[in-house]
Amino acid sequence: QVQLVESGGDSVQVGGSLNLSCAASGSSSSKYYNYMGWFRPAPGKEREGVAAIHPCSGGTYYLDSVEGRFTVSRDSAKNTMYLQMNSLKPEDTGIYYCTADESVMRWRRRDEWRFWGQGTQVTVSS
Repeated sequence: QVQLVESGGDSVQVGGSLNLSCAASGSSSSKYYNYMGWFRPAPGKEREGVAAIHPCSGGTYYLDSVEGRFTVSRDSAKNTMYLQMNSLKPEDTGIYYCTADESVMRWRRRDEWRFWGQGTQVTVSS
């Protein structure tokens, strides 16, 4: 059973920064958290993909509205993914969910991912 635990959410002012973490555990094989990503609620959707990282290619992927402000990274030795969030805006407010899976074709689609954390709250106020 894969477990994902997020941390790092907080309340900050506009322009501030946060660094979210997601620690993966519970599986005898780390292949189930090969591919990891972050989602958050969005208008008209249950959740939208914010960022994802592919371990083999090192490729990173971002929602257009966070490109240049957020950076996703991972420490494979620790099975931990990070999301450095800079220049935060009020529209970045929400619960940020960590997700993982062995293989994902379309990272932006919520139904592509099997494993989810409980989320960490990010609040950005002006």
